[in-house]
Amino acid sequence: MNTLNIGDSAPDFTLKTDGGGELSLQSLRGKNVILYFYPKDSTPGCTTEAKDFRDLYPEFQKMNTEIIGASKDSVKRHDNFKAKNDLPFPLLSDEDGSLCDDYGVWILKKLYGREYMGIERATFLIGDKGKIRNIWHKVKVKGHGDAVLSAVREMT
Repeated sequence: MNTLNIGDSAPDFTLKTDGGGELSLQSLRGKNVILYFYPKDSTPGCTTEAKDFRDLYPEFQKMNTEIIGASKDSVKRHDNFKAKNDLPFPLLSDEDGSLCDDYGVWILKKLYGREYMGIERATFLIGDKGKIRNIWHKVKVKGHGDAVLSAVREMT
């Protein structure tokens, strides 16, 4: 498993997004990037997290910061999730798990005594030159969007 630290170069990617698009990290150079990983579209925690980022999106935009959500869901699932929740930012489809591996968020999870592999809810703040400026692991959804916004404010 890859372990990234603050100050490391963020692994580049080019992946399919909702709406049949494609996005690379390289194409966002010159902007700060919030790359957040979440387990699954349309589940309660993931929906709350996405809506929080949606509601704060104009504030992030004022600080030259783009938000990108990432999960292993298909483009079609992303399209439905995005439309249902009116999300203004792209959702990456990491169906093969390569992005999750690169960022070290595909982990062993435990639930009710059962072990399984899944996406750790994590957020990476990537600076405008492609370096990781902050990392949140095992994110608790409540208040997370505000915490990330505060970190961006401290950078700018």
